Amino acid sequence: MKRKITLKQIAKELDVSISTVSKALRNSNEISDDTKEKVQAFARLYSYRPNNIALSLKNRKTKTIGVIIPEIVHYFFSMVIRGIERVALDRHYNVIVGLSNESFDKEVINMETLANGSIDGFILSVSKETLFKQDYHHFNETINQGMPIVMFDRIINEIQCDKVIVDDIEGSKKAVNKLIGNGCTHIALISTKDYVSVGRLRTEGYMNALIEHQLPVNPDLILKVDDKLESEDYLEELEGKVEQLFKENKNLDAVFAVNELYAVTAMKVARKLGLSIPDDVQVIGFTDGVLSRHATPTLTTIKQHGHYLGEQAANLLIDRLENDIEIDEEDEVYQTLVIETELIERESTK
Repeated sequence: MKRKITLKQIAKELDVSISTVSKALRNSNEISDDTKEKVQAFARLYSYRPNNIALSLKNRKTKTIGVIIPEIVHYFFSMVIRGIERVALDRHYNVIVGLSNESFDKEVINMETLANGSIDGFILSVSKETLFKQDYHHFNETINQGMPIVMFDRIINEIQCDKVIVDDIEGSKKAVNKLIGNGCTHIALISTKDYVSVGRLRTEGYMNALIEHQLPVNPDLILKVDDKLESEDYLEELEGKVEQLFKENKNLDAVFAVNELYAVTAMKVARKLGLSIPDDVQVIGFTDGVLSRHATPTLTTIKQHGHYLGEQAANLLIDRLENDIEIDEEDEVYQTLVIETELIERESTK
């Protein structure tokens, strides 16, 4: 059985660009007869068939960007979309937003639907289920067919594309350093499971800060929360897990939570147990959203600058589209932009 062949592999074998292969397969007048014959013969030999995820190619611009996000209600993602849309408007592009709802299947379907002639490229943050499955075929197939991707926030290092990330490790260290500087020595961490990249990196920052200050990393103070507990249907169960953390660690004097929901839940539980914030327990969260500003007390948090991150992601993608940057070159250089975080101090810390 002949192996399955992609546009990228044909281009590599024949030492031409993906764009040239695509045009040759469609008998474009831009391509010489000799090249067309060579490409078409090679494609026939390997029974090449276009992939469904393909194909708003470079000569068929839609001036539209596809954005895939895991959830729509999250403040951070809404700010990223705002930044993307601002740059897109300035540069005369439209934006179509798809929602994965943290589902691998929905992520694949969204990409297949949008890539079939609707858009020129993707900006996306990977769903938790995709990260758990570690099945990245839809990203690789999209890139192999000549469509650029920019990943943001939750990324996959193995995928060769441009990326924009928050400095999660340093952001977490800022938070924990603040708590240590305020005299806290028994700092709990409430985080996601490690397969979620941002949770893993924020956990690493937490641990690094403790080690640098010669404080022990106590596994009993680390709570890794199951994804489903972030759903509205499971908030009571989340509160129960956090309450158990407090009750089993009577000397706990601070909490660093990797998102707003976990931080606000920790404050609610602390008050329920008769603890004063910040006198008895200090709390810092991640993402400076609506919950942080309107919590009681207001929440000290790490600001991710989602609007700016979105702007950078949009500029990366549009630059690649408009400069007609090929993505099949062996020496292709992809950029990873790192957005610095900012500590916003409020009433939940001293």
